[in-house]
Amino acid sequence: MPRTIHEARMWACETADNVRPEDVDYLLAERLDMTPSQFQLKQDLVLTEEQEHQLKLDVKKLKRGVSPQYILGYSWFYGYKLKVVRGVLIPRFETEELVSWALDHVKNGDKVLDLGTGSGCITVAFGQEAAKKGIKDLDLYASDISDTALRTAEENFADYDLDVIVRKANILIGLEKFDKIISNPPYIKENERGYMDQNVLENEPQEALFGGKDGLAFYRRFADQVRDHLHAGGEFFLEYGFSEQDELRQLFAEKLPDFTVEFRNDLAGKPRMVYGKWNQ
Repeated sequence: MPRTIHEARMWACETADNVRPEDVDYLLAERLDMTPSQFQLKQDLVLTEEQEHQLKLDVKKLKRGVSPQYILGYSWFYGYKLKVVRGVLIPRFETEELVSWALDHVKNGDKVLDLGTGSGCITVAFGQEAAKKGIKDLDLYASDISDTALRTAEENFADYDLDVIVRKANILIGLEKFDKIISNPPYIKENERGYMDQNVLENEPQEALFGGKDGLAFYRRFADQVRDHLHAGGEFFLEYGFSEQDELRQLFAEKLPDFTVEFRNDLAGKPRMVYGKWNQ
């Protein structure tokens, strides 16, 4: 007998008791091409046989610990649909705030690097939103150490008809000079593994998540290299772990005394982003 959306949700959660109900809801809503509000309002809608079959396939994958975005093959970021595959970090909504901050500073003709691009989400959102603001002649660059990430990012750039120069690089070594550097780097501390979702640990690339014992390995190397890769007056925008602000403030004060540095909380009130401008 065909199930309604509500009945299908109940069945899925009973069948896979290790699966989060919100993951079932997210997958069902995406498969049905519904917004979250539409999904909640249409709980009495009866699924087709094809939709029920797809749900069964999806639940099997959820039970095996596969993240919903990898099951779908895409994720959303800043309103843009982006391909993701296992081995590529799933875009985080908090990073949208970093992009917004960088967009407040962008100028015509800026040369911009998305450092550790992953899926290319920062570059896609930044490039598309800058165009909406009337910003012209941007030189967009994206770098990553992962071949899988770079291939995925290139597909996303092509989908949005963005002209982006892609580079394989470890932090900034071998890259040019830029006006803006934007990055959501690895910053999770090693001792925080036990607090993380198993889905994340089993699916997403470790090198894009963990930043060494104290979470600051990337930032130390970045601070040592950044002057060689910024033009005079150049700026950077970085995300960081909410428990790392004091250590990061001290690190940048020691290594980047000639930079104006500003920290900012995210919308949840957690320390999340840092801006730096080279006073050169």
